[in-house]
Amino acid sequence: MKKAIEVENLTKRFGSFTAVNAISFDVAQGEIFGFLGANGAGKTTAMRMLCGLSRPTSGKGAVAGFDMIRQPEEIKRHIGYMSQRFSLYEDLAVWENIRLFAGIYGVPEKEIAPRTDGMLARIGFESGRNTRVKELPLGWKQKLSFAVAIFHEPKIVFLDEPTGGVDPLTRRRFWEMIYDAADRGISVFVTTHYMDEAEYCNRVSIMVDGRIDALDTPKNLKQQFGVRSMDEVFHRLARENALTSNAN
Repeated sequence: MKKAIEVENLTKRFGSFTAVNAISFDVAQGEIFGFLGANGAGKTTAMRMLCGLSRPTSGKGAVAGFDMIRQPEEIKRHIGYMSQRFSLYEDLAVWENIRLFAGIYGVPEKEIAPRTDGMLARIGFESGRNTRVKELPLGWKQKLSFAVAIFHEPKIVFLDEPTGGVDPLTRRRFWEMIYDAADRGISVFVTTHYMDEAEYCNRVSIMVDGRIDALDTPKNLKQQFGVRSMDEVFHRLARENALTSNAN
């Protein structure tokens, strides 16, 4: 199966501090991959390397078919990214945001208008194209941000805590958009604090102190740890790590 991400012994050090410690994993094309861990576990540092924003100290890898060391600019051009803050310009209308980001992502001029119409129809927002973003409810900002992040049909989209601050119903609807993107062959790399969302992923990795301590399907991880939820898996790993740290 074709890989959207492949990394081997990826490491990032800041002086004597190791933020990411020799992690290895891959993500298949069209896979929904959950990247979990407590604050300070190294998720953000790892994601910055994957997005071509930070150079690894050691290790190797490829994202969207491009080498992480030699081709970070190509990686940036072939991925999508959505942060928790949604990255939209509040004073611009919906269509103006779409046009702006389409230009940034290099979408050909003649394709922008028809793609915009298709995208707004897909998310059911044709009537809101002239609305300023600052006037939109939080849930619609979230939907629009995701739609803009994949407007150029990237091979992979990175979602950094994309559902923070929204209600459970809106989160479920957002995940429907994620599944739709995966069905179209876009790999989804998502970080989240919501352990119930980990259940929606094809596979999940859990980082602890810069290492990947667990990586498998949610079903297999629950069986491995003898628990009924991903929340229990996460807390079991945290307890084991705390016991190890205290022993040392």
